Amino acid sequence: MVRQLGTPRHEELRRLLKEKRKNAGISQAELGLRLGWSQRTIGKIETGEKRVTAVELIELGAALEFDPAAALRRVAKVAKR
Repeated sequence: MVRQLGTPRHEELRRLLKEKRKNAGISQAELGLRLGWSQRTIGKIETGEKRVTAVELIELGAALEFDPAAALRRVAKVAKR
């Protein structure tokens, strides 16, 4: 299995998602309510303990009003380790 947690690209995605939530002015708990997820799940995503699937990224994009494809382009620019 390929290691993804903690890689530079995973860290960039984690930072991006936290940034988008904070820019939206909502708490982890509120984002969790919007998505039907727990605050703990949002926290694990933001601390890098949980990976985000493609479907989850689409859902996060809808909830936080950002383009998931643009987010992936940003992450792809980060050099692999």
